[in-house]
Amino acid sequence: MGIGGLSDRELVARCRSGDDEAWGVFVDRFSRYVYAILARGFELNNADAEDVFQDVFSRSFDQLDRLRDDDAVRAWLAQITRRLAIDRIRAGGRDVPVEELPEQVESDFFDRLDEAMDVRGSLEDMPENCREILDRFFVQDQTYAKIGEELDLPGGTIASRISRCLVKLREQLEAAENEPGGRGR
Repeated sequence: MGIGGLSDRELVARCRSGDDEAWGVFVDRFSRYVYAILARGFELNNADAEDVFQDVFSRSFDQLDRLRDDDAVRAWLAQITRRLAIDRIRAGGRDVPVEELPEQVESDFFDRLDEAMDVRGSLEDMPENCREILDRFFVQDQTYAKIGEELDLPGGTIASRISRCLVKLREQLEAAENEPGGRGR
């Protein structure tokens, strides 16, 4: 198992010990999560989202020792992201009444985001052929015919591969849920 396969707890411990490679994995693991909060949760424009994104990881690097529960790193990052996003909105001089600031992005947003990150992490752990076909079908929204044309496979083969790969993905997600501390991503 490479460093990318470490649980959140193990990764945080390695980051605290000054492991530069672990910090790179940390940023890579949580970058989509943080950016989704900024872009979708707070609807920041690209420039503001990029600036706050940098601030979130800079602050998390400086304050990692303050994290009380290493398994709660996602929630901790979400809190840092939320505070910095609100600061950016306020500093932007926008006339937004305080009661209209998204002080609390709906909790189901974070639940959906966590689920999406878990699926994405499990998808990255799958064999290349499954990753590619599921990405083409679900992310790129390609038809069986288009996938078959690009991969030089019949449509029926595409359908059965998608089905088999979804079973594998489900099994990986279920196995990850049963690990101590959840997915560990």
